[in-house]
Amino acid sequence: MDVNCGSYLLKHAKVAVEQKKLSESDIDKALHNLFSVRMRLGLFNGHPEGQLFGNIGPDQVCSQEHQILALEAARNGIVLLKNSARLLPLSKSKTKSLAVIGPNANSGQMLLGNYAGPPCRFVTPLQALQSYIKQTVYHPACDTVQCSSASVDRAVDVAKGADHVVLMMGLDQTQEREELDRTDLLLPGKQQELIIAVAKAAKNPVVLVLFSGGPIDISFAKNDKNIGSILWAGYPGEGGAIALAEIMFGDHNPGGRLPVTWYPQEFVKVPMTDMGMRPEASSGYPGRTYRFYKGRSVFEFGHGISYSKYSYELTAVSQNTLYLNQSSTMHIINDFDSVRSTLISELGTEFCEQNKCRARIGVKNHGEMAGKHPVLLFARQEKHGNGRPRKQLIGFQSVVLGAGERAEIEFEVSPCEHLSRANEDGLMVMEEGRHFLVVEGDEYPISVVI
Repeated sequence: MDVNCGSYLLKHAKVAVEQKKLSESDIDKALHNLFSVRMRLGLFNGHPEGQLFGNIGPDQVCSQEHQILALEAARNGIVLLKNSARLLPLSKSKTKSLAVIGPNANSGQMLLGNYAGPPCRFVTPLQALQSYIKQTVYHPACDTVQCSSASVDRAVDVAKGADHVVLMMGLDQTQEREELDRTDLLLPGKQQELIIAVAKAAKNPVVLVLFSGGPIDISFAKNDKNIGSILWAGYPGEGGAIALAEIMFGDHNPGGRLPVTWYPQEFVKVPMTDMGMRPEASSGYPGRTYRFYKGRSVFEFGHGISYSKYSYELTAVSQNTLYLNQSSTMHIINDFDSVRSTLISELGTEFCEQNKCRARIGVKNHGEMAGKHPVLLFARQEKHGNGRPRKQLIGFQSVVLGAGERAEIEFEVSPCEHLSRANEDGLMVMEEGRHFLVVEGDEYPISVVI
């Protein structure tokens, strides 16, 4: 109700009220939300141009502070998916020539993705790389991202003449946007053919940069020894090209993590109307999301590597046993796989608040570069199956560490939220047995006793 996308409310809201499918109180609540924001903006205090926000212009929007923020957001969001033999970062002094190939190399508009205002300035990926290596040769190889035809032979010749090759590939808004959904997870047209041919001809393993809003099945590139590094940039905004160049030449240590699972092409066989989360062995349904998906992944949720190696240690958890049998009125449920559980709703708010605990994690940067590193804390159960998630994210925090530096961070763990799951009736329950807090390869057990 608060946001009318298109003309849906105009056409259908009155009839919905008449049929009692929509209450007037819901409309009142939406109007309250909308008009309270307008009041806060001062839109009822006279002519808008005379109010506090009435004359916001390019000077405010494109302030130095905002442009720095855009660049920092791009730096933090770019994900290094592969870096065989530590190909990246490239050496500024030893790289004498660079070939930049691909339909996304010389486009600034592509960086913005969907739902973006005009940028303060355009710097294309090609321009950003040229600022590092003057002897940079560019060839688009495809007229558009669709790449229905590709100048493979010419691209191969360009690649052969350079010390290093960067391929700028992926998608743009001609392939995915509002009201234009993809029907497969592959690169468009002849992009894959082009990438393989150029990588095979290049003097050294190539760098593949992908622009997209969602996953792409690049299994071929993941397993190709001629493709040394893969970066996923998403649609990184106006600062994206500079951030990419900084990462490629070692002026920024990448630390981004994938926000979604990258499924393989065969996942498109799953009907988009099937919203079931859990896998179903009898039908071959693989499940959805990192919590339940049991099929092959191109890259998993949370994947992302860095130029530094980090180690983790769960140094302390404020409790390791949780007793649920403290109430005589508590209803105990016996599941068909002989695991007892209790409803979260019966534990009560007071119990849930009192049993929150703290988990302390030590993180060390073993690399030679400082880095901003996201730490992801998961929970999982010892017992699998029967609709239980494989794991679920408790939270994440980023820590900035210098070379060789160590720090400790803390997470708040709420057992009622983080150690529970939905049962077959859709009710949140906590099950007896061992649960684990997991950060990378380190685990800490918490026993739930009923």
